[in-house]
Amino acid sequence: MTVRPLLVLAASEGGVGRYVTGLASGFSAAGLAVHVAGPAATGSRFRMAEFAPYHPVEIADRPRPAHDLRAVTDLAEVIRRVRPDVIHAHGLRAGVVAVLAGRRPGRRPPLVVSWHNALLGSGPRRTALTGLELLVARGADVTLGASSDLVGRAGALGARDARLGPVAAPVRPAAQVDRDTVRDKLGLGPGPVLLTVGRLAPQKDYPSLLDAVGGWADLRPQPLLVVVGVGPLADRIRSRIDAAGLPVRLLGARDDVAELLVAADVAVISSRWEARSLFAQEVLAAGVPLVATRVGGIPELVADAALLVPPEDPAALGAALRRVLTDADLRAGLAAAGPAQAAAWPTEEDGRQQLIELYREITARR
Repeated sequence: MTVRPLLVLAASEGGVGRYVTGLASGFSAAGLAVHVAGPAATGSRFRMAEFAPYHPVEIADRPRPAHDLRAVTDLAEVIRRVRPDVIHAHGLRAGVVAVLAGRRPGRRPPLVVSWHNALLGSGPRRTALTGLELLVARGADVTLGASSDLVGRAGALGARDARLGPVAAPVRPAAQVDRDTVRDKLGLGPGPVLLTVGRLAPQKDYPSLLDAVGGWADLRPQPLLVVVGVGPLADRIRSRIDAAGLPVRLLGARDDVAELLVAADVAVISSRWEARSLFAQEVLAAGVPLVATRVGGIPELVADAALLVPPEDPAALGAALRRVLTDADLRAGLAAAGPAQAAAWPTEEDGRQQLIELYREITARR
């Protein structure tokens, strides 16, 4: 049975946008009449119209009542015109709009919502977001969590059918340059290079990582931390680097992560929470030693193929990085363990087939 899915996403600069683009491309190649709805800028950034019809619906990355009401109306109109067999929303913001749009007059297709991130923070904002979680958990026919803790969270909030939905990192083309060429091109110098990739946002806890970097002053040659990403904390992070004279380079948005991994001696993830980190998947598959925080879905993803530390603990993070930088045998062991662990993960194609079977299952119920 062929199904016609409508994928919905909110504003994205990174992982969710890449993931939805991969789904749209794979579904189209498999012969599905897939459509995508989301902000115009997100569609342009990921060139989604190359893979599927793209419908601009301005779903912001945070609640904005008047803006959201317009998004609900616009998505309801897209649903009326496209007449999808199933709607698949990605993330809490897209899930809220999809649930509300489905309440408009007319037959609503089955709704799947993928939870890619956990809610962080506290206070009134957290309370309000928890209310939105409740709406989405109870409004979806099926909830997919990118990690087991998200599945448990959705179930606790009353999700009718909560399942694990692993997100595989898109396969990047292999780098066609060697280590020295990449380092020379970027002027990285002779010392060890540490690489981190992620949005410059509170979830990634760059303050703890910068604290850890500050403890490297005695190491020779001096290690250099290379940070790839953009986000709301960019100016604050840059100011702290400059004020303290930290050995850190901010590269902004890049599409050559595969090449950067060739140049890296160690990769690091300092996040307060991650689901099935796409960067961690790329790192282990490339055979680069990884130091990461023991949060969310990272332990089940990496098993023993990375060195894990508690979150928000600069001292533990700094000690782990120092250990990997100074212990050649440990680096070699982690580098060998990464590809072996990666070989056991489901592929992008596995994930797409899982979704196609889910779409068929829930449309058959109707």
